[in-house]
Amino acid sequence: MKVLLAEDDRDFGNILSQYISISGFDVTLARDGKEAWDLFSQDKPDLCVLDVMMPEMDGFTLGEKIKEAKPDIPIIFLTAKSLKEDIVRGLKIGADDYITKPFDPEVLILRIGNILKRAYSSTNDEFKISNTVLKFNTLELICGNSKEKLTLKEAQLLKYFIVNKNKILAREDILTEIWGEDDYFLGRSMDVFISRLRKYISEDKNIDIRTVRGTGFILEEIKAGEEFRQGE
Repeated sequence: MKVLLAEDDRDFGNILSQYISISGFDVTLARDGKEAWDLFSQDKPDLCVLDVMMPEMDGFTLGEKIKEAKPDIPIIFLTAKSLKEDIVRGLKIGADDYITKPFDPEVLILRIGNILKRAYSSTNDEFKISNTVLKFNTLELICGNSKEKLTLKEAQLLKYFIVNKNKILAREDILTEIWGEDDYFLGRSMDVFISRLRKYISEDKNIDIRTVRGTGFILEEIKAGEEFRQGE
């Protein structure tokens, strides 16, 4: 698997590159956003790890260009900030994860492994509930008459909900399964993803992702003649 790493801090970039390499990945290191874009175009990586604050082209701008060229590629952002607006911007671009500096390089390796495992190990393409179909391998969601192109993380999360439909899922279990770690800031990211999924499936009136206060979430499918309980 090829990993593109864009990190302008020379020493930290070298350390991360070495960790990624000894973990069995083919890593290419870029020192600025422009170089990273050129290397992306040449090497066709399977996953990108992008520092947000870089010269020539910042990580968010680079991420947008990469997603336009290859919408299904996983992206992890590295940021020195934990501001909500930065997190939300990264998620809107379609990031699959983000890590706030400082962090242990082992955390990055675990995140990369988890994302690639979920991205490329699925053998079952379609997951259906009511009038909604998730085509996982193409990241396509068909809900009634509407179609959406999902990010990998959105598809992973919706797949998890569909496989566990009508079951209450604890927040910590969802975070560990999809993000690989139960973390406060990842929890905020998860809430953003769930809000987007609710919007995507809103045309299907027989299903709903409902908040279970103090516990987590449940993807409910109702039968004819039933009604949803009031969600949040």
